[in-house]
Amino acid sequence: MRFSRIIEEYLKNSTLHGARFIVDKDASWIERMFWVICLVASWYASWLLIKASLSAFENNAISFVVESSFRDWNTNFPAIIVCESKNMDRIQEVAEQLWGADHDFTLEEVLSEIAFFRGESYHTVHECSGEEVTASCFYSNFSYYAELVRSSCLDSISNCEWNNKPFECCKYFHRMETELGICYAINSMQAGKHKMPRLNMFSNRNSGPGALKMELHTEATVFILGTEEVPTLVTPKTDFLVVGPYISFVRYISKRDIENDEEIRQTSVHQRNCRFADENILDVHKFYSYSACTVQCRKDRQMELCNCSSHLSPNSPDWQLCNMEGLECLNRNYEDLSVIIAKWSKLRGRKGLVCDCLPSCTEVDITTVYDSKENMAGSQNAISRIEVGLIELPTERYKRNLVRGKLDLVVSIGGTTGLFVGASLLSFVEIFYYITIRPYTTYINEKRRLKRLIIPKRFQ
Repeated sequence: MRFSRIIEEYLKNSTLHGARFIVDKDASWIERMFWVICLVASWYASWLLIKASLSAFENNAISFVVESSFRDWNTNFPAIIVCESKNMDRIQEVAEQLWGADHDFTLEEVLSEIAFFRGESYHTVHECSGEEVTASCFYSNFSYYAELVRSSCLDSISNCEWNNKPFECCKYFHRMETELGICYAINSMQAGKHKMPRLNMFSNRNSGPGALKMELHTEATVFILGTEEVPTLVTPKTDFLVVGPYISFVRYISKRDIENDEEIRQTSVHQRNCRFADENILDVHKFYSYSACTVQCRKDRQMELCNCSSHLSPNSPDWQLCNMEGLECLNRNYEDLSVIIAKWSKLRGRKGLVCDCLPSCTEVDITTVYDSKENMAGSQNAISRIEVGLIELPTERYKRNLVRGKLDLVVSIGGTTGLFVGASLLSFVEIFYYITIRPYTTYINEKRRLKRLIIPKRFQ
């Protein structure tokens, strides 16, 4: 069956509006041309609207609104993460264990730099590499020495209270590996194991604004972050407190959450331009967040430049961790590794780390409302007291809604094709039918007809 005949038969019998007039033998060429123009114009208009629907589905499927029905909310308290920042008494104690009481005191600076590594290692490189090397330097297994120095949870945190009710600190402050070293976190998704006990830290109109109090026995940085976020080398200063002994710190914050419509999960990451915590693509942390992504970005760049990563890189196998040669490399590339530059930023030509990291779909907006420091005159213990609380229950939150789902796309395309060309799903099935099945059945029927005509002639 010739292709032109197939096309003619299809147009003659098609359910597409106007198609049969093109091959109508009783119609003049003017009528046929008129219907050709009408069909082309209708298909073109249909294509433009379908293209617009697809673009809206891909790029404008999500809308943000602000909700204010705060009486119905349970507001989760931020994650509080305690990271020891300095402990000279512990460094001296470990140095004496390693090298004896009569040791080279420059090694204490090296030990401090290793234990509280922040991207630079001036003393370590100066003292333990080159021609004049200090005796007893160590050249690998830095993570072991870092953990020797860092204080345990029991030695760091005590006298914890949630809404003025005491609780066992280290039952709920769980160990957390970060690029700042071992920290202890409460109410964090990233800390501890799945079945470890979690303190209920939700606030509502029945409980009132929540507040956490504790005492710290070491110099530390206290991070106040979303439950999926992690401390990094470049965490904004507004998100942490630098605490020291004999000082009482009080910070009150306001918090805005992002609530997601249930149907948001049906959209792609590209459409919503964010990732949920369980949509993890990272090695360094078990849940996704923007800050965790930047940690992964820095580790990947370290591996690219130095063929190893920092000895404090979280959840990294030992073979990836730097020895002395790698530490020198990290020190040389400090400027390239310490500054985060967004992929879309105009500063991409400058030194820094270009990271293509999406925000978390559930990230929170935390704002400091009140901050104070007071000397604890007369205190006999070298401790600091910390209080972090909500200034009030939030009255607003953001809501991410789905405005164009897959069903909306199907309805839009179906309505467009129905309006302009009178097509349905079966109209497109007809195209397949007339190109494949119909020619085959026509050929079989023609063959049988010829066979019936030939057989009687043989017996004449």
